[in-house]
Amino acid sequence: MRSYWVDIAAVAFFALEWTVYAITLEHTAYGRDSLSARMHIYREVWVRNLLNREARMVDMQIMASLQNGTAFFASTSLIAIGGALALLRSTNDALAVLGALPIDLTPSPALWEIKCVGLILIFIYTFFKFAWAYRLFNYVAILFGAMPPAGQRDTAEAEAHVLRTTRLFEAAGRHFNRGQRAFFFALGYLGWFVSPWVLFATTAAVVIVTWRRQFASNAWQAMGS
Repeated sequence: MRSYWVDIAAVAFFALEWTVYAITLEHTAYGRDSLSARMHIYREVWVRNLLNREARMVDMQIMASLQNGTAFFASTSLIAIGGALALLRSTNDALAVLGALPIDLTPSPALWEIKCVGLILIFIYTFFKFAWAYRLFNYVAILFGAMPPAGQRDTAEAEAHVLRTTRLFEAAGRHFNRGQRAFFFALGYLGWFVSPWVLFATTAAVVIVTWRRQFASNAWQAMGS
């Protein structure tokens, strides 16, 4: 019974770290200095520069590459869901493999299935985030196509169109970032399949790595210069 409390504590730590990290990144003053927040600024810069151009084919090609990248991650999420479902169906085989190891890491069948269900739920969340981001990028592409001509860039309608396009663009990027963050935390969650103590370590490692990329990486420094 004692080991189950360790499992509960490890999962609670995992959920807490994910939640606190996400809130800090998206809803605090500290998070407004992250790499993602700095990139949000350049989304508006891009849209305003787009308004000044008559030829916008290059912009549409860049948007298409963003859509393709998002579609790739959404497809990968579906594959990951299928893999996790296969893992759930192979409970007995997986427990037999773990039981043959020199170190006793064999959980109960019920606990193993709970771990698999948790992994499936994370990947389902990931898929919905990437799928919605893909849809939003489609909407942004439509707004790009509806952008007023360069000759009307000083009108109130052009300014309103730039602002609504920027807001939708930022929303698309935000959902893409949430999906990617879920992928990172799913890697940390895999530590639970070894041991709840490993889950503590892998969760902390994911938080440290993702924090460093957002606030202390070379990319973050480059965008601040």
